[in-house]
Amino acid sequence: MAQSKARVGFTPVDFEVFTIADFSERMRQIYGLVRPKLLKLGVELAPELARKLHMDFFPHVARHARRTVNPPPETWAAFGPSARGYKRYTYLALCISGVGLHARCVVKAEADNRPLMARDLRSRAADLVEKFDGTRLARYDRWSFTELPAGEPADRDHFAVTLAGNLTKKTGGLDLGFGWNLKEALRLDRAELLDAFRELEPLYRILREAA
Repeated sequence: MAQSKARVGFTPVDFEVFTIADFSERMRQIYGLVRPKLLKLGVELAPELARKLHMDFFPHVARHARRTVNPPPETWAAFGPSARGYKRYTYLALCISGVGLHARCVVKAEADNRPLMARDLRSRAADLVEKFDGTRLARYDRWSFTELPAGEPADRDHFAVTLAGNLTKKTGGLDLGFGWNLKEALRLDRAELLDAFRELEPLYRILREAA
């Protein structure tokens, strides 16, 4: 008998939370419906990521503490190298928005060592092109939250010029990966999600080890 797949576990109601216009109500629903699932997934997926990628990961779930007016268009569980927090480091993220689920590699503007990350992206661009081997990566640093961003070729210019250039800007960062639309997200299983993070591992490792 075939074994049933372990679903990520979100339902249509979870995605509908991001259509709520009122700030207080959306935050209430995020904290009541979505965040508990992300907290559970974070605890369960962190050791799986560690085994699959051979690195330590600590889970963190977004609090959106600084938001007081505009409701967040997405929320996430972040997996990074420190138990204290994640925004100072490169991290992997499982994100949920109104259009689906997303597996991403993220560097925030406040992250340490961004110039060194840019340096290593330039010097290792050829290696990354070989590792990704034609994979198309979606850029989330400029998306509208109304539909999944289109994938872009992971070629040398993508890593050495576009992404490295963004990391050297004062408020620049990096945010790219893969997405599943609503229909796909509802049946997404954990193995597929972990495989997506594994595909991002070459980029994540270079950024994480920049020093």
